Formats: sequence, C-alpha cells, structure tokens
Amino acid sequence: MENIYRNRYCGELRKKDSGNKVKIAGWINSIRNLGSIVFMTVRDETGLVQIVCEDFSKYSDLTKESTVSITGTVRDRRDINPNMETGEIEILLEELTVLGKCLNTLPFEINRSKEASEETRLKYRYLDLRNPAVHKQILKRVEVINFLRETMRSLNFTEIATPIITASSPEGARDFVIPSRNYKGKFYALPQAPQIYKQLLMVSGFNRYFQIAPCFRDEDCRADRTLEFYQLDLEMSFATEEDVYEVGEKVFYDTFTKFSDKYVSPRPFKRIPYREAISKYGSDKPDLRNPLIIEDITDIFRKTEFLGFKEKEVKAIKVDNCDKPNSWYKKTEEFIKEKGAKTFAYLKYQNNELTGSIVKYLNNEEKENITEKLKLKNNAVIFLVADNKNAVKYAGLLRNKLGNDLELIDLNRFEFCIINDFPMYEFNEEDNKWDFGHNPFSMPKGGLEALENNDIANIVAYQYDFVCNGCEMASGAVRNHDIEIMKKAFAIAGYSEDVIKNKFRSLYTAFQFGAPPHAGMAPGIDRIIMLLTDEENLREVQVFPPNVSGMDLLMGSPNTLDEKQLRELHIKIRD
Repeated sequence: MENIYRNRYCGELRKKDSGNKVKIAGWINSIRNLGSIVFMTVRDETGLVQIVCEDFSKYSDLTKESTVSITGTVRDRRDINPNMETGEIEILLEELTVLGKCLNTLPFEINRSKEASEETRLKYRYLDLRNPAVHKQILKRVEVINFLRETMRSLNFTEIATPIITASSPEGARDFVIPSRNYKGKFYALPQAPQIYKQLLMVSGFNRYFQIAPCFRDEDCRADRTLEFYQLDLEMSFATEEDVYEVGEKVFYDTFTKFSDKYVSPRPFKRIPYREAISKYGSDKPDLRNPLIIEDITDIFRKTEFLGFKEKEVKAIKVDNCDKPNSWYKKTEEFIKEKGAKTFAYLKYQNNELTGSIVKYLNNEEKENITEKLKLKNNAVIFLVADNKNAVKYAGLLRNKLGNDLELIDLNRFEFCIINDFPMYEFNEEDNKWDFGHNPFSMPKGGLEALENNDIANIVAYQYDFVCNGCEMASGAVRNHDIEIMKKAFAIAGYSEDVIKNKFRSLYTAFQFGAPPHAGMAPGIDRIIMLLTDEENLREVQVFPPNVSGMDLLMGSPNTLDEKQLRELHIKIRD
C-alpha cells in the first residue's frame, strides 16, 4: 500500500489505513507502561486510537490529559479490541510533541466524571465535557438544533433574532434587571421570552417567524428549570390554533422519530381540555404512559358518617392485580400525607367483597356504589384520597407514584398530547384578586362578550401546551390582537389602561395600526434534549449551566462590583 502522510482524526482510522503514515492530535487518554513497551490511547472528538511506543524514555514525564501531536505508521493490531471503533489498528509511534501539558492532578477521572459531585463537575465543566458520554450529549444538542432550523425553514418560517436587552414586563416570572448607567434609577431587563417582539413582528408584516431564543427568568432552579434556557420561538400571522398544532406536531414528531428509536405517538396528538386533564390525571402535564385514571367519587360520600370523607372531595384510583406487601402500602400512605392530603385509605376487592381498615366505617350503600361505579374486578385495589379542596392534586401525585412503583410506565415510549382550553384567570386568595392563569397576551374564547359577562372563573383562553411523558414541552396561544379586548382582559386582572400603556407601550400602540390575528408557541430546546438523552436533569444537556442554587461555579458568578462600578450605575448596597 502506498505510504501516505497526512493529518487524520483519531476516531476515523480503520484497517484500510494500515501502512499509511499519519499525524494525529488529541488528549492522552491512558498510559499503560509494560517496561519494554508502552501502550497509550489518544482521544479527540471523533474517538480513541491506540499508540504503541517502543522507546518511552524521552516521554517518561508525559501525563494523562496532556495534549499531544503524534506522527506514526498505522498497522494492524494483533489483539483486536471489539469495544473500540479503531480496535483493529494501532499507530506505531515515530514522533510525539507535547502541545499542552496537564500540570495539575485531575479532580476526577475524565471517563467517570458523572460519578463526581455536581458541584465539582460544574466547577471543572471543561473537564467534565471531555468525557465522551457528556460530550456526545452536547453534540446531539447541536444536531437537534440544526434539524429544528432545517424543519422551520422547510415550513417557510423566517429566522429573525430579537433583542436581548429589553424592558421589564409582568409576564409571570421575575425579570433579570440591568441598571442603566446613562439613565439614573432606570433599568433594562433580559427577556423572559421574545413574546412582545414576536407579536410586533407579526404587526410588521412578517408571515412566519422563528428563532432559537435565549430566555432568562430569575426563578429558583430545579431539575427541569434553570436561569437561562433556550426555546424554539415561533409565531404565525393570520393563523388559528389548529395551524399552530399542525406545525408543533410536525416539529415534535419528526424530531423525536429522527433522534430516538423509541415509539412516538402518531399525529395528530391527543387533545385534552385543561379541566379534563386535571380531573382525570391530577395534572395539566399528564404522563399518558401511565394507564391509571382518577375517579371522582365525592357524591358517594355526600351523606357519609365517616369523618375522613365527610364534607370532603374524595378521589379514587383503581389498580388491577396490585400485589404489594403491607410495608409498601404504609410507605405510600406516608408519602401522600407528607404532601398534605387530609385522608388516605385503600380498599381491596376480593371474592366480591371490599376489605380494608376503613370498611367498618362505610355503610352497605356506599360499598355497593364504590363497587358499581369503579367496575371492580377480583383482586383490584382502590386508593382513596380526600381533602377539603386539593384532593385532585394529591391524587395526581399518587397516580404518578403508583405508576412508577408498580412499573406501569413503558419507558420506551414518547406519548405526546396537547392540553388546551386553559382558564384565562385564576383567583389569588392571598391578594383577593383575579390573576392571569397562564399567559396575559392570550385571546379569550368568546372575545369581549366573554369578558363582560362577569363569569370570570369559566373564561377559557386560546392557550395550549404540548406535553410529553409528564413534561411540559411547549406553551402557546392565539394572541389577543384587539386593543379593546386587551384593555378589558387586563382590567379584570387589576391593570389599568395607564399600566398597559406604560408596561406594554409597544403592543398597545402597534395594535392601533391594524394588527393581524396571530398565534404561536415555543418548544423548550433543553427539555427536548433532556428527553431524547434520557436525562432527568436539565443541567446535563446545557454547556455551562449554573448549579441548583443558581451559582456559576466555573465563572464565579454572581460576584460583587467595585465601588466605581456601583457609582456609575447609581447603586448603593443596603445592609
């Protein structure tokens, strides 16, 4: 074979390259010194390759994770390694140059970085990202984003970047604010989402807009939420909610079928009104892989003498053939009571008879009604939750726990649904007022007439969420583009017209120049990647995330400003 000298990537070398002289560069992944001969592996983004050194004396101070360039001849390996893609060949070392020496002791083994604490991993995130498993997830993120861009362009959406520095607005979460140096006492804000800008783009005459948008919210971090995240932001003019559903279903179905081997629920996705979702699943983001359904049996106990159910809402979950020890039932009771439920009980149905600790408190009519309404079969177990007003919430938590504990959930499925018809408002008991329940910019079903009939609790909005496996994947709405409807909608939530003019000046003014009906949604990029990689933590699929406390351990933020910076920004730190 002709001896060809050229630069190559570590992971692309194969048996066909035997006899070729090559030059590679990467990190020293491992060193195995056998005395007369030394075996090394060198790693770059494409993979690993074995290096054989027959004279290691001049490289004796070489350390793992140093960067090197290596020149040598590819040859067949005697002991083929089936676990390496390059396992049929190796490189006989001729020349090695250290490009960047690793001087410090590694805080963790690179290939086992996930075993280290999250704090250590985030502090040395650049080392954590060298782990091929972690690195691969970030590359998958890039592939998914590229695919999303291609998909949106194929659907005739125009990619437009909107500003990062904007004005503070009451959109539900806390803003990250930026003090102004030139305007004393005034502040910019980072966008919670490009909500207002994308609506203004519709007023500007753009037909279909999208961007991979960074969003910022000063909220407490948790597994599926962090301070900065990305969404596929999109908006369509002269569109209905069905138009948005069609785009959303294509985006999610095509993405999940391309990047996963799991079953993906077919289009069109199941549509579930909000109140039905709460009633049947105890959540507006139900996991449809779980077959359990919540039943309302409050009516059965309207006249009960059992104090645990008396004058309470009572929810039931039926499980067929539940075979668990008493200790498990006890732990389940402890779980749901720790969540705050007033009453928890369970009944077993065996040989056409209900048994359980509370049976003696139930009369024959109540027992017969339970059996008939729940259509009980032999060996069924009924879990009962009662509370003054949050019974369905606790039943939803119980449903999730039962689904997991009883292994009822098929982990090889992505089950999508669309939750729609969200309540426009929710009552804030603490402030004794109505607040927006979901998105203040949504169009109420029934328009102005619905807002004026004073049945506030039953006003529903053209709002919808795409949900997958118990995760909210996207939120969207048909927007309120009518200035009169907007004024009335905000008035119900306690915002005067002057407040609208001040807080939403751009929309308030723009909608008076002929605004088109428009609608959109915003799938969460990070949550898409999280599900596709089977991760339970959003931070695993972000490049340089903060920790769960919102601190960036890598960069050391948030940090303090010196006195000169504070004075320029007209800021005084209070004790």
